[in-house]
Amino acid sequence: MIKIGNKEIGKHVKPFIIAEMSGNHNQSLERALHLVDLAAEAGVDALKLQTYTPDTITLDVHTGEFYIQDDENLWKGNSLYNLYKEAYTPWEWHEAIFNRAKEHGLLAFSSPFDETAVDFLETLNVPAYKIASFENVDIPLIRKVARTGKPIIISTGMATVGELDEAVGAARAEGNQQIVLLKCTSTYPATPANSNLATIPHMRELLGTEIGLSDHTLGVGVSVAAVTLGATVIEKHFTTSRSDGGVDSAFSMEPHELKMLVEETERAWQSLGQVQYGPTDAEKDSTKFRRSLYISENLNAGDLLTKENVRSIRPGLGLPTKYYDLIIGKHINQDVKKGTPLSWELLL
Repeated sequence: MIKIGNKEIGKHVKPFIIAEMSGNHNQSLERALHLVDLAAEAGVDALKLQTYTPDTITLDVHTGEFYIQDDENLWKGNSLYNLYKEAYTPWEWHEAIFNRAKEHGLLAFSSPFDETAVDFLETLNVPAYKIASFENVDIPLIRKVARTGKPIIISTGMATVGELDEAVGAARAEGNQQIVLLKCTSTYPATPANSNLATIPHMRELLGTEIGLSDHTLGVGVSVAAVTLGATVIEKHFTTSRSDGGVDSAFSMEPHELKMLVEETERAWQSLGQVQYGPTDAEKDSTKFRRSLYISENLNAGDLLTKENVRSIRPGLGLPTKYYDLIIGKHINQDVKKGTPLSWELLL
């Protein structure tokens, strides 16, 4: 069993929903704290930050491979350094943000992007850690996080089976078995067509961990579908309003959408139930409205049952309709009125 704070993770409980703030605070602590309030109102289980600085994640270089030129990239025209300078959450804000989350009863943790971030987050006693997709091949970082003994959630974007095996193996080698893998597509935004949710049950069987989804698509449909395939954790970026702008706003949920995500994923989980055939307890009263065989004309004792005086109709209190051909041509043994349910006792 995996437990983060007071929340269990698994198929036996509703999905664990993580609201990812990322850079949507737009460099305003006041806005960041307001985002915490909105996440709590939406009913999520946890709030997540990202812990790095521009200097811990890249170099102060603005040319070549350090400059984003891809026309399809959401952040085209930025250097990596300037992008992360705009997006990072100042470390001195973390405690205030985490404390606001605690006031609301929310769990709060972060994605560290280097070992110094892990050391810093340990001073704040975070209940879990998240490894971002781009860091799932950083084995020293995974080992460092695993050694804390706390649950570790790893996004799987871009990772091969071999790379995932190495990541999970690294955590387990440090004695940490509390591992959740999040199926993830590292495009921003992602599309349903490239989400490949069929991987979720396969990944669970292959690697023997809890599986969830880090969802960069718009809307709630992909996350709901993931729950039906066994996802027990859902992570989504969120913001106050996409129109506010910001580094992640284009693929982030607004508060009403985040609330819908919480509600609809729980409904999807509730609907899974168990393998069930035959009427459920709730359906038993409805069985009387099935079709069955009824006398459809007034008859006298000795009359022949024909297609004109026996019909398959609702309600379902007569003989099952599968006996229709068997009883046609038999005689009735007493006077009966139209609307009498046919039974074996009425036949000669």
